[in-house]
Amino acid sequence: MYAVVRIKDSQYKVAPGDRIQVPLLEAEAGSTITLEEVLALSNGSGLQLGAPLVAGAAVEAQVLRHDRGTKIRVFTYKRRKGYEKRRGHRQDFTELKVSGVTLNGQALA
Repeated sequence: MYAVVRIKDSQYKVAPGDRIQVPLLEAEAGSTITLEEVLALSNGSGLQLGAPLVAGAAVEAQVLRHDRGTKIRVFTYKRRKGYEKRRGHRQDFTELKVSGVTLNGQALA
């Protein structure tokens, strides 16, 4: 069983027990959030596609932590001019653990 959810304009395929890193969310670490933008839902017997969302479907997830990703080094230069510029970037993220998928208030197994 899995679900495809939309979080901040990105799509993630999740199943119960999965840990995913998503862009930074406004939620306290240790709290439980409900993701209601479910685009597709598969419960083993078939696939339900939303138009655009699956009605009554939701994904429960626990916020594990907020952190920053690995540093990405950005290097730019202009050849034969002696111009070099070095920069770095670290993206903030929230780590979620998916606890369950529900459809019309009932947990799917």
